[in-house]
Amino acid sequence: MKKPATPPKNRQTTGQDFSPGDLIVETGRFFLGAPYREGTLEGPGREKLIVNLHAFDCTTFVETVLALVRSARFGKLRAPEFRRNLRYIRYRGGKIDGYASRLHYFTDWIIDNQKKKTLKDVTRHLGGARRQKEIHFMTTHRERYAALTHQNQAKRMRQTERRLSRRSFYMIGKERVSQIQDGIQPGDILAFTTNQDGLDVAHVGLAVRERGRLRLLHASRREGAVVVSAETLPAYLRRRGNFTGILVARAL
Repeated sequence: MKKPATPPKNRQTTGQDFSPGDLIVETGRFFLGAPYREGTLEGPGREKLIVNLHAFDCTTFVETVLALVRSARFGKLRAPEFRRNLRYIRYRGGKIDGYASRLHYFTDWIIDNQKKKTLKDVTRHLGGARRQKEIHFMTTHRERYAALTHQNQAKRMRQTERRLSRRSFYMIGKERVSQIQDGIQPGDILAFTTNQDGLDVAHVGLAVRERGRLRLLHASRREGAVVVSAETLPAYLRRRGNFTGILVARAL
């Protein structure tokens, strides 16, 4: 496995000469080879902002890249600004208020970040179809999440799940991705919907183009590191039977 690249440091450029998508791709590539690690946010005690630039799961990789890019675009690529942006992206309304304030479900993550104007959900624009799903994975599997042993946090999480279950979202089915892939831009956030009971999204990553072919830049459990997929995006989807389609969000 490659040694993790050194994270981008403070530079003279503000990032304003590049599109958000270009900055996202180039920032994401800094972390190629960084190890995959689950549960980095599941620490003991009260909920707090955890920053880890050395190992990622799929969601923390995307959040870290977006927070770095937001900091660079506003000319403030410094630790305090990065932490503020990471908190803003990761938590409902940008505020930490216990475990349940973290945006655990990715459809919720997209909804909240669209409200905060950090991104736009472009799935419908790309031809996505309306879907609805019963969400209950976390409270059904409370034993996997230590914080949910606390009744108040479990109650709040169930309230979130009920709200998400009532909402519809737009999804592009896996069989249609090859038809709409030209509308996906480098740096777009790709969320993979799943047929797993009670769960909306099973994996996330970033869209990249290499030699004109659309691929996925992501923290991969299977590869054990941040990688660019060897397969094109349509082929990646076809080979994973539990994935049903994608959501596409674009940074603003």
